[in-house]
Amino acid sequence: MSDTTNQSYQVLARKYRPETFADLVGQDAMVRTLKNAFAADRIAQAFIMTGIRGTGKTTTARIIAKGMNCIGPDGQGGPTTDPCGVCEHCSAIIEGRHVDVMEMDAASRTGVDDIREIIDSVHYRAASARYKIYIIDEVHMLSTNAFNALLKTLEEPPAHVEFIFATTEIRKVPVTVLSRCQRFDLRRIEPEVMIALMRKIASAESAEITDDALALITRAAEGSARDATSLLDQAISHGAGETTADQVRAMLGLADRGRVLDLFEAIMRGDASVALAELGAQYSDGADPMAIMRDLAEITHWISVVKITPDAADDPTVSPDERARGATLSEQLAMRVLTRMWQMLLKALDEVAQAPNSMMAAEMAIIRLTHVADLPSPEELVKKLQNSSPPTMPPSGGVSVNNTGPLANAQSNAAITSGPTGGPTSALGSAQPVMETVSALAHYATFDAVVDLVRSQRDVKLLVEVESCIRLVSYQPGRIEFTPTSDAPSDLSQRLGGALQRWTGARWAIILSNTGTATTIAEDRSAAEDAIKAEAKQHPLMQAAMASFPNAKIIDIRTAAEITADAELDALPEVEDEWDPFEES
Repeated sequence: MSDTTNQSYQVLARKYRPETFADLVGQDAMVRTLKNAFAADRIAQAFIMTGIRGTGKTTTARIIAKGMNCIGPDGQGGPTTDPCGVCEHCSAIIEGRHVDVMEMDAASRTGVDDIREIIDSVHYRAASARYKIYIIDEVHMLSTNAFNALLKTLEEPPAHVEFIFATTEIRKVPVTVLSRCQRFDLRRIEPEVMIALMRKIASAESAEITDDALALITRAAEGSARDATSLLDQAISHGAGETTADQVRAMLGLADRGRVLDLFEAIMRGDASVALAELGAQYSDGADPMAIMRDLAEITHWISVVKITPDAADDPTVSPDERARGATLSEQLAMRVLTRMWQMLLKALDEVAQAPNSMMAAEMAIIRLTHVADLPSPEELVKKLQNSSPPTMPPSGGVSVNNTGPLANAQSNAAITSGPTGGPTSALGSAQPVMETVSALAHYATFDAVVDLVRSQRDVKLLVEVESCIRLVSYQPGRIEFTPTSDAPSDLSQRLGGALQRWTGARWAIILSNTGTATTIAEDRSAAEDAIKAEAKQHPLMQAAMASFPNAKIIDIRTAAEITADAELDALPEVEDEWDPFEES
């Protein structure tokens, strides 16, 4: 058997891995910068590549390593952005056996001892190549001690040493490391570029695949060339001839985009039976309930964006029929409906992911969505209430409410009520609650009364915050406007409003303002105490005492009135008509 027969199959992601900067797609800015740097001999001592998976970070690092060590076919070449790929150094780097190009996976070698090996070896020149290059993949996985150990060498490396880092979590890399490197952010590959790349690879493999199938693969890859190439490899094997969109959709466990739009439209119409039937049909055809909910969320987001920016409909991964339907839906649906749909779908995704039966959770989510879809907006409710005629007064003084439907509860709350004698007491039934509210708030004519209420309820935490964190702007019974201090809790207004409503039985309006300049109760109290202490210090006896005891401090000052009041409290109460045994009868 020949060696060709024994050779194992090489996946497309490795077979079509870029070998030069010309092969890189979607990274024009980085390629331009590196080409200019090589041409001007301004090659940095360290590079760091960041971006999502599959955008070419490690591949770019290897291309840089080949370009810096390439000697050309004749052995006389210098650093270049177009490595020949045939010289001994290029061949060794491609095969991963070059002694001067060391690749380290920081995900498995995270300790300071691994970095110490690099630090100890940088002082020795390259064995055969022009530069000794260290490629550290997933560099954010290094420990803090490992980063600290690398800093000095990274700042002042020998002239023959180059560092190239790659990471998907750039925020986890210390700024001290970032400041010593040239940073390149590798972008997600645009759909048009990705589709062209996949078509090129499919043509090279003599594989027949439809444009719709390539669009599905591109959408599933989310800008990652490696993901797209791997999915293309799988799709070619799945199709075994001409690969269609239906085959790719079945392979990925996706629902038909057009059918998802049908489901979306049924939900927006509030037709629960049709929506559940469509969901069940897609589930029977092999679609994952989680994938269906994700597609619904994606469509909701896409239609919302199209409504704001019509140019967003020109997405190459979307078919012409989907574009037309999406544009129509964006014109028909209000933004508040779409945002409400989005929020409910986010909650539904969590429920479907956590539920023991994902299909049941998806069905319940669809039922909720259909029932909420046709609810009127607050503006529509107000308009209907304003345009509706008030209920007629029954001749006998009883309540007469004949309305049904969504407005029935609202109108019943405004129905005529009967007094003790059977006569109507209010035209809209709202006078009595208003009178009760006014009566409840009559006890709190001033803000001091509110403070006394909080003190009487023994809510110490709230009392301290009210006295020290509120700069009062205006006060009316049932309405408090204040400016919080810089150290005030963020939830002070909510807790104060809730507590007052709980204690008084009436709703309080708590309004925050940024114009208040008044002092707090605690500041007023402190200022009064400081004034009394300052006055006391001017007394001759106090000055004599402070002179005799220099380290003494005034802890508290009690006025004559306070002393008298305390004495009265401590005294025994007088008993009227107390019997005196010596008194003559």
